[in-house]
Amino acid sequence: MLVTSFNCGYILSFSNLMLVPLGWTWGIICLLVVGFYTAYANWLLAAFHFINGQRFIRYRDLMGLLFGREMYYITWVSQFLTLLLGNMGFILLGGRALKEINSEFSDSPLRLQYFIVVTGATYFIYSFLIPTISAMRRWLGPSTVLTFAYIVILLVVAVKDGKANTKRDYAIHGNKAGRVLNAFGAISAIIVCNTSGLLLEIQSTLRKPAVSNMRKALYLQFSVGLVFYYGVSMVGYWAYGSTVSEYLPGELSGPKSVKVLINAAVFLQSIVSQHMFAAPIHETLDTKFLKLETGMNTKENMKRRFYMRALLFTVNSFVTAAFPFMGNFVNLFGSFTLVPLTFVFPSMIFIKVKGKTARLEKNLWHWFNIVIFSLLAVVTTISAVRLIVNNVQKYHFFADT
Repeated sequence: MLVTSFNCGYILSFSNLMLVPLGWTWGIICLLVVGFYTAYANWLLAAFHFINGQRFIRYRDLMGLLFGREMYYITWVSQFLTLLLGNMGFILLGGRALKEINSEFSDSPLRLQYFIVVTGATYFIYSFLIPTISAMRRWLGPSTVLTFAYIVILLVVAVKDGKANTKRDYAIHGNKAGRVLNAFGAISAIIVCNTSGLLLEIQSTLRKPAVSNMRKALYLQFSVGLVFYYGVSMVGYWAYGSTVSEYLPGELSGPKSVKVLINAAVFLQSIVSQHMFAAPIHETLDTKFLKLETGMNTKENMKRRFYMRALLFTVNSFVTAAFPFMGNFVNLFGSFTLVPLTFVFPSMIFIKVKGKTARLEKNLWHWFNIVIFSLLAVVTTISAVRLIVNNVQKYHFFADT
């Protein structure tokens, strides 16, 4: 679930978002450093699935117990903003894939907004029929096949294009201030490609021993997983240079059947991936509004689930259609939400739980993480907001990007 969910169609934007603002040297350094730090932070957080014999299946419950009700709501809001923004990004991703397919068969393809509506409706139907993460288990196998199929095909075509492209430009463009802020935006995107802020929620679905099994899953994600989504990002940048598109399949030379196959696989796989990230929202709404004592699939509960899912995807699809800028979604939820959830909060938990018995150097290390990554969250958020402002000035609402 971890590897195939992170190796979703989002990786098709990472060449542009992660490497174009950084270039080869700083790009590779940041990929390695952020990847290592993210692996360590998640490895640390996995140990706090149990504290003094008490099991925590939700991140917000853990933060609420240790730091009070305010931190419960801060964590809850951070997670749900991440999930909502991430879901909008998935809707945009699916819409882009469908539009690319349409453009292969038409000289005047339909506007992106039509495909965003189709994508939102498809995600809604899937979320209604597959209401929980546990219910996804039969879909993980097909999702894995689709993931590796489109990645392998895309890499073959991109390598062929790269060999034929002799005029690649890897220069970092823009003024000094713009390059610095864009670099921090790239760091946000790297964080997004490595973590979700849902580790405890995913860990709650694992068999015992949950901590060691979660760490085994993390080893797989940060080895096999990194090879693929870092590999796609680097090959895309190598093949097309600093002009690489925000949606990599748009750069591919063809043939038509290959481009259609890749985009179809991206769209179908995104249905499964987006559900993993949206499932905690559905779970919260279901807990609040369904009559759980009567069963999930009673007539009344199915009606309520239908209305809640429909409202969620209608609002998300509308906002996505109005602001169709994929980079905005990636950088924004990688900055002020995922940075604290991934790097700041685990160190806070360590100090709270083990600070009195831990060695001084360990406590200093975690205080260092809290300070540095809190500052990083501020800077990357400024960079993300700047990107949004620039795109709003450049494009009009409901732009056909």
